[in-house]
Amino acid sequence: MMSPLRVLLLFLSLTFQALLASPLDVQVEDSNSTVPVGSLFFRSGVSSPFIAKSHTSGSLRGSLLLHNGRIHTFAASNRVVSVLAVKDGYITYTGDSVLEAERTLALSSFSVRKINLRRRVAVPGLIDCHNHIVLLGNRPGYHTPLEQCFSIADVKATYQQRVKKVPKNEWITTIGGFSPNQFKEVRLPTLEELDNAVGDNPVFISMSFSGPATTNTKGREIFEREAGVAIAGNGSIASGVENGKALLWLRKNLLGFEERKRGVRSAMEYAASVGVTTHLDQGAFSATNTPSDGAASEDLYTFHLPWLSVYSDLQGIIRLRVNFLHDDSTASNPTLVERLRNTFPFFGNDMIRTGAIGEFAVGIAHYAGGPIFEAAALKIAKAGWRLEVHALGDNDLKTQLEGFEKVNAEVPIKNLRWVVAHVPRISADSLIRLKALGAGVNVSGWPFLEGTGNATNPAGPPFRRILDSKIHVGFGADGANIAPLSPWPHAYYAVTGKNSKGELINPGQSISRQEVLELFTKHNTWFLGGPDEHNLGILEKGRLGDVAVLSEDYFTIPEEKIKQLRSVLTVVGGVVVWDSGEL
Repeated sequence: MMSPLRVLLLFLSLTFQALLASPLDVQVEDSNSTVPVGSLFFRSGVSSPFIAKSHTSGSLRGSLLLHNGRIHTFAASNRVVSVLAVKDGYITYTGDSVLEAERTLALSSFSVRKINLRRRVAVPGLIDCHNHIVLLGNRPGYHTPLEQCFSIADVKATYQQRVKKVPKNEWITTIGGFSPNQFKEVRLPTLEELDNAVGDNPVFISMSFSGPATTNTKGREIFEREAGVAIAGNGSIASGVENGKALLWLRKNLLGFEERKRGVRSAMEYAASVGVTTHLDQGAFSATNTPSDGAASEDLYTFHLPWLSVYSDLQGIIRLRVNFLHDDSTASNPTLVERLRNTFPFFGNDMIRTGAIGEFAVGIAHYAGGPIFEAAALKIAKAGWRLEVHALGDNDLKTQLEGFEKVNAEVPIKNLRWVVAHVPRISADSLIRLKALGAGVNVSGWPFLEGTGNATNPAGPPFRRILDSKIHVGFGADGANIAPLSPWPHAYYAVTGKNSKGELINPGQSISRQEVLELFTKHNTWFLGGPDEHNLGILEKGRLGDVAVLSEDYFTIPEEKIKQLRSVLTVVGGVVVWDSGEL
């Protein structure tokens, strides 16, 4: 008899296979019917020439012509063009002639949408090589990101807009991805301020993994009555157990499968609104279903299922790549062994595909190296899988490197693209050793929210040192628990070295705006691997038509405005998946 874990893994694998093989795996814009997706709308239908290709193509395929823009292609020559054409999902033209672009669109399988960009800056759809968007899609309530709020007034305005689309008495929540440091008042909103913003809807706003948090009058009544949460008169909830009691109650009472699917669609829409079209998710910690669980805790074997269901419904509007986190505590690595036996890497289609093992291959008590870590790494290498590991300090990185080198002596890993994530304290010597192994590093701007540092003890990562080493490097936001999912606060941090309070905390390691966006686009394809490396990240003929049209000119606006950027029009596979209505 198969163990329950093995049954779950087999089910996940078969679900991917069903998505992969579906003959109705094409979503197009035509004159048939309209299918709502959140606040977005798509035309539905099936084009017979694409049925045979659907096992690799995924669901989003459309044709459009963008013109009168400043389109940064990020191709080898860094061309900036005014016209781009996408036919049946793939780019057919980049240049400056509308007439030539139209010729390449002849015999398109879909109706062609023509959009005047009105001189807006456009870039390739951004790729995030390290985040936790699957967790974001499993948040309880009507989750509302506050990443682009910079005052309590902004928070209130955001909630006032949100409550217009939320049923009466339903919870409005914000869990992770922000800090009071980004608000000019440097505090959470109070019970009274939230009452003024949303009226009768209960509210829960919680920082990072485990608070502190705040609520309004309706939320306080429910939490005190139903969950025994201790709440101060101003609505504040202490971090740790009290925050955990509130979060556990919300999860138990608000997270049915359909509610999770609604959360997935909302997370996808938010990602599209900030221009990120491809996400490499890094998993979650195992939930205990007690108040000790934080924002990053979930059931590792089921929390992907609402996402898979949304893609199966043909409502997926971003590209998702799935890494598998493991937390074994013995050298037999039992859950990892089952994963390697029952799941395939790079399995799926252009919309959703499996990825690597990571960002933890073993439990958090063993992640930094040692016998249990090395046993897991060796199994991963023998299976030919990519591995990504989390490293925050010199010591854990050194012991992980020792483990990599021991494995490499037995099973060469040079072509497996193993990755170390975050690396705020990485040394020049460690970069040399990683590069010799064929490994890469992904960096994050997570210190932006609450980091501290100075010239003698910079917050990191050492962006300039890493880029100058010529190692493979990409950018992962690590959102949306301890950091924003939006790439723009991270870009601000990498360019300025300043945190959300405006303090210089990473001096001497700034990189250029162009370099930051290259990390979020063409260089991040190395971290995805597989067919993505040749299909995404650059706007050139033959690649998938993923584009983000920005709210302002990223390359010339004042530095302080970078963190406020967003997308006014986002395109995936030639289909408009986000439109702010500003064009």
